[in-house]
Amino acid sequence: MPWKTRENRRRAAGSKGLRRVIVTQSVTGPAHHGLLLAGGATFRCVLGRAGLTRAKREGDGATPAGAWALVEFRRRPARFSRAGLRPPTKDIRSPERWCDDPGSFLYNRPLRSPSRFRCETLWRGDGCYDLVGVLDYNLKPAQRGRGSAIFLHIATEDFEPTAGCVALSARDMARVAPRLARCAVLVIG
Repeated sequence: MPWKTRENRRRAAGSKGLRRVIVTQSVTGPAHHGLLLAGGATFRCVLGRAGLTRAKREGDGATPAGAWALVEFRRRPARFSRAGLRPPTKDIRSPERWCDDPGSFLYNRPLRSPSRFRCETLWRGDGCYDLVGVLDYNLKPAQRGRGSAIFLHIATEDFEPTAGCVALSARDMARVAPRLARCAVLVIG
């Protein structure tokens, strides 16, 4: 039967999206220049200003090396379509933030403002968080001071370094995001 052939099984598996994406630091150029390899395509990406690390600390400006699952997408509804996204997707609302205060019991978790804790706004005017892939780095359980808000998001137009995330151009994010499987993993470093 044709549906049992190896080629048809491979096609069916591919239709569910990419399960593994590789992120590497560029061999040439500054530490924050990287490459994202997704299904045979290579995209330029941006990393933290300090490059990659295996010993991530809050505020060090480094992107944590390791294999991190894509937990969910968060998106600005008017700016990025939900069409084709396989991982769970939530809409970002105006008061939504992400706690990056190591002194808080809400460390590395989403929260609504106002808040007395230091946090990063997810409703940004620069477009970088129009689509945010939340990675499972230091989520459950969150260890205070080990790094927070590690995302796959949209890069600035000048490809400025991130605070520790992986960022793609808006055009490349629109190409990569719909290709990711529900259980996609970013292998960084």
